[in-house]
Amino acid sequence: MPTSALFALFVGATCIALSPIWVRVSEVGPTASAFWRVALAVPLLWLLCALLRSASSPLEKRQWKLLLAAGFAFAGDLAFWHWSIKFTSVANSTLLANLASIFVTLAVWLIWRQRPSGVFLAGLATALAGVAMLVRTSLEFSPTALLGDALGVVTAMFYAWYLLSVSDVRGLGIATVRLMAVTTTITSAFLLPVALASGESLIPATELGWLKLLGLAWISHSAGQGLIAYALAHLPAAFSSVSLLFQPVMAAVFAWILLGEPLVALQVAGGVVVLAGIYVARRGSG
Repeated sequence: MPTSALFALFVGATCIALSPIWVRVSEVGPTASAFWRVALAVPLLWLLCALLRSASSPLEKRQWKLLLAAGFAFAGDLAFWHWSIKFTSVANSTLLANLASIFVTLAVWLIWRQRPSGVFLAGLATALAGVAMLVRTSLEFSPTALLGDALGVVTAMFYAWYLLSVSDVRGLGIATVRLMAVTTTITSAFLLPVALASGESLIPATELGWLKLLGLAWISHSAGQGLIAYALAHLPAAFSSVSLLFQPVMAAVFAWILLGEPLVALQVAGGVVVLAGIYVARRGSG
């Protein structure tokens, strides 16, 4: 197991775990921050694509269709997740977004009729029990937290769609950097009119506000996603998928340290149960 790939996996997960912190302290609205997250990353990704010469051949029609689907799904994922972060705790929104892997297997079951194993169903039941514990915590936390939790689940559905689309695209031989550059560009194109129509503040009021958005775009999106993409190409899939559960744990720790967001006993227990359920479900769907 390459040490560099293992290091990249955990650093990438930590970078992405910072994204809800950037969103919470952003000077613009949730949808606007989702737009800037990808828009500011676009030049960096295309520059990297050019340096690595990953865009030499033209894309085929089927590839474009899958990339459009991936870009749209990722736009939905970011928009709903950023709103979820505003309404509920960072820990809850990030944990619930990680249900995506379970929705992937459910989609395969419902659309392609590939019946899941008993181990997956046990993991699903465990994860849902953990979700119930998180929701119970939200009901005691604030009137809007339950809405944030619901948006976190919708986020997971969109991210599952994104993962399925990306999996199909990768099967057609598109390089990782090119895939990220194209889908990020498409995502920003989908999010811009939504951000403009939302009536949110689109431009940060201070230079610090721009630096926060650059951190979201360059550290959490470009570096985080890029390092994980590199790691997934060099590590066993089963190990990588389980290790990425490190992300919601780090997000909760960052929220506790940087935002003073408390973690109550029932929430911690619910988080552990959700992660255990996702772990079992992934083992049962492999």
